[in-house]
Amino acid sequence: MNTTRLDQFDNSDYHRGPWLARVLWVLVSGLFFQTWFPWPSALKRILLRLFGASVGRGVVLKPRVTIKYPWKLTVGDHCWIGENVWIDNLGQVTLGNHCCLSQGALLLCGNHNYKKPTFDLIVGDITLEDGVWIGARASVGPGVTCHSHSVLAMGSVATHNLGAWMICRGNPAEVKSKRNT
Repeated sequence: MNTTRLDQFDNSDYHRGPWLARVLWVLVSGLFFQTWFPWPSALKRILLRLFGASVGRGVVLKPRVTIKYPWKLTVGDHCWIGENVWIDNLGQVTLGNHCCLSQGALLLCGNHNYKKPTFDLIVGDITLEDGVWIGARASVGPGVTCHSHSVLAMGSVATHNLGAWMICRGNPAEVKSKRNT
């Protein structure tokens, strides 16, 4: 049995984006996104677009939002991104129209391969289709698609795709009922 060897970890093949863009983004993110100061969403949308994100109309971005790489982010029209949301988009994150990420939600595109001694990086894209609601402090893992109008309840963990119009909760999230609007 091989032991974990973090000293041999190597993710040099992973492309984070240009060095200068990453440095500038850390500064802009700290000043305008990760602060409690309520900068207008319109300004934040402009800044995200300047850093390569695709951001639709009417997107609301609350204070204390962390976005790893805006150039790997697509947000549809009229989405709400709540306080303390963390979009750790090592891979592409796509939000459809009218999605809601409640307070403290986590979209996590990366993980490690615990079966390898070198703890290799694993990256998977996340897609939230139109009308998806990710509840407060809920987490969506790498490679997950939350299909149209699905709901991930507060504090739940999505490690696999969520069906359209389904309300899911738990860890791992399971279907609890159908969503009716």
